[in-house]
Amino acid sequence: MQPILMAGLLVALAAGSGDAQESPAATRPAAGCHGAEYRQFDFWIGDWNTYEIADSSKVVARTRVSAFLDGCVLREDYRQNDGLAGESYSLWDASRGVWHQSWVTNRGTLLLLDGRFRNGRMVLTGSEKSPDGTASLLRGTWWMEGRDVRERAERSADGGKSWTPVFDIVFRPHRP
Repeated sequence: MQPILMAGLLVALAAGSGDAQESPAATRPAAGCHGAEYRQFDFWIGDWNTYEIADSSKVVARTRVSAFLDGCVLREDYRQNDGLAGESYSLWDASRGVWHQSWVTNRGTLLLLDGRFRNGRMVLTGSEKSPDGTASLLRGTWWMEGRDVRERAERSADGGKSWTPVFDIVFRPHRP
């Protein structure tokens, strides 16, 4: 057995016995994900009630955003009251120097977005095609507003020269 696998097995066995101390290797942070870039989207982590800005008195969705894979990835679990469900996975892609988000839904939607954090806002943009084949750009922008997080989406049919609103929502801390 290789030494690394053996060490991992010993740590697992020791953890199960309850009488051994945790190995120093088990407490070390992940090899990557240390730079400030990796923490730029952490403001979105939380358990949120989601509201449309146009009517901020009615909850339209529940959104849970958590960090996982040693803090390298944010996972969004979005459950809208009308049955739409979606998940996104966001991460700082150091190899390309951009943030990336993959969004998928229970309605067969896949959206791949890339962008950057600038001036206190995460801005991610990607290409999308409608069922009739029409191509456009979709841009999402997230930012803090006090304890809340805002997200605005806009669409461009002219390659980014002009943008029209798609939605404007606010995430507020969920209270049971």
